[in-house]
Amino acid sequence: MRGDAGRLLRDRRAALGAAVLGLAVLAAVLAPMLAGDPIAQGDVVATRFLPPLATDPLGAFHLLGTDRFGRDVWARLIYGARVSLGVGVLAVLLSVVVGVAVGAVAGYWRGWTRVALLGFTDFALALPRVVLLLLLASLWQPSALLVIVVLGLTGWMAIARLVYAEVRALAGRPFVESAVGLGVAGPRILVRHILPNALTPVIIAAALGLANAILLEAGLSFLGLGVQPPTPSWGNLIASGRDTLVNAPWVAAAPGVALVVVVVAATLLGDALRDRLDPRRNG
Repeated sequence: MRGDAGRLLRDRRAALGAAVLGLAVLAAVLAPMLAGDPIAQGDVVATRFLPPLATDPLGAFHLLGTDRFGRDVWARLIYGARVSLGVGVLAVLLSVVVGVAVGAVAGYWRGWTRVALLGFTDFALALPRVVLLLLLASLWQPSALLVIVVLGLTGWMAIARLVYAEVRALAGRPFVESAVGLGVAGPRILVRHILPNALTPVIIAAALGLANAILLEAGLSFLGLGVQPPTPSWGNLIASGRDTLVNAPWVAAAPGVALVVVVVAATLLGDALRDRLDPRRNG
């Protein structure tokens, strides 16, 4: 295991992606130590639209400047990382849990159970995800919890298909047949013998899905269907600065650059994991 991790980290894409994601997560966790209150407002007239590296009349330093309400862009960026990364990770975890459960059951048990689960999965795959996201997000009060649930429940189908294929392939292996011959119960065989060997494509899909989930959360928040102000997320931070791109471009540029960097890092890490862990590529 350590050897696999070492080989993976020697891949420049994996090392760069892991380093950037690690720094982003660390900054989000240490947000109270790295920045002040993201919704604090002082004298709006005196502190609004201060440029990066400026000091306001009260002596407070603003690394990335301030927005239209005099709020510190750095503080809102760091606290927005908590929301955007947290929503992305939790949505992917929900997708993984649902996808693994559906794919494992459909792959191991035959009959109407398999037909029903695969039919439901194919039906869900046929639905346009973006349209479904917009529809569901518009039916309920927008919030971070709603975005997590919506993203999670619309992103499990590909994982279910991957797990289904892996479980079907592993079910005929000698170690599984031996367990069946010894009288081991079906659920125990599935959980203890098959699933641990079927999780490699799930890890790859989760790493690649994280970038997509973060982008979708940002898109929903940008449209006003995700995390609502004054709670900062990178999507609504970009939306709040779209009208000031000429006179105060830093308001939208800071979260926009952060979003691009984190998404590219997650994609690089996912690509490296796929190349290193997928036996069909290595073979």
